[in-house]
Amino acid sequence: MTVPALLPSPVASPVAASYARLAEVFSGLRIEETAGDERLPRGAGWVRAEELAAGGPALDAFLAWDNAQVLRDYGQQARPDVVASFGLHRYAWPACLLVTVPWFLHRRVPRLPVGAVSFQRALGRMAVSVDAFACLPDDPAAALPGARVVADEEALRAEVRASLAEHFEALLTGFGPRMRRGRHALWGMVTDEIVESLWYIGALLGEEERAMAELELLLPGKTGGRPEKPYAGGAAFRPLPGAEAPDGTPRATRDRATCCFFYTLRPEDTCITCPRTCDAERVRRLTTAA
Repeated sequence: MTVPALLPSPVASPVAASYARLAEVFSGLRIEETAGDERLPRGAGWVRAEELAAGGPALDAFLAWDNAQVLRDYGQQARPDVVASFGLHRYAWPACLLVTVPWFLHRRVPRLPVGAVSFQRALGRMAVSVDAFACLPDDPAAALPGARVVADEEALRAEVRASLAEHFEALLTGFGPRMRRGRHALWGMVTDEIVESLWYIGALLGEEERAMAELELLLPGKTGGRPEKPYAGGAAFRPLPGAEAPDGTPRATRDRATCCFFYTLRPEDTCITCPRTCDAERVRRLTTAA
C-alpha cells in the first residue's frame, strides 16, 4: 500500500520566526503576538499606537517620560519640540522593525495599522496583532489566512513601503503638531528610522552588507532616483574613507535626512550620521571605537 507523502505544515504565524530571531540578536526588544480575539495589552506602562496617534492624554504621558529623562540625564529643560522628536524616535525605531525584519529575514510583510500595535518602552516590549501580510508566491505561508501573494521582489518592497506609510501617516497626526516640523521633515525622520534601525540589526545578524543593499532598493532616494512619497530622501549609503574595515574596505556611512535636535542639549555630541558631523569626526569616532 502506498502511503501518501505528508505535506509540510504551514507555519502558525507568518512573523513569529522573524521576531524570535530578532530577540536572539537584540535583547533590547521583545515582540509578542496576540492570538485570535485576544486584546493588545493595556496599563502597566503599555500604550497603544492608536492612542499616540490621537495626540491626547496618552501622548502627553508618553512625552512626559522623555521630558523627565532629559531633565535627569542632562540637567536642563529641552524645548517641547525636541522632547516630541525624542519621543517619536524612541517609538519609531523599534516600530519600523516590526515590518522590516520579517521582510528582511523571511520575505513576509505584515500590515500593522496603529490599532494593531502596543508599546511598553520601559521593558523594551511591543505587542502586535497580525491579521494580514504579503508574501511571495513560493512562500509556504501563502496558504495561511490573511496572506496576500504578490508577484515579485519589487512588489514586496512596495508592500513594505505601504505598510510603514499606513502606520506612520496615522502616528504623525499625533506627533506632528508638537514637533514644529513640516511634512517633508517629518517623513524624513521616518525614513531615517527605517534605514538606521534595519542597518543596525543587519550588522548584529552578520548581514550588514545585505541589509544596506536591500535598503538601497527599498528607499533609493538620491542613489537611484526620487524616493517614493511620502518618504523623504533614501538610504543613501556612501563609503567613509579613512575608516576601513579589517579587510581594508571603507566602512559605510550616510547623512540623515533630518536632525534629531540632540545638539540643542549637547552641541559637541552629535549623532555619527548627523549632517552636522563632518567625515573627519566620523572617522575619529569609528577608529576610537574599533
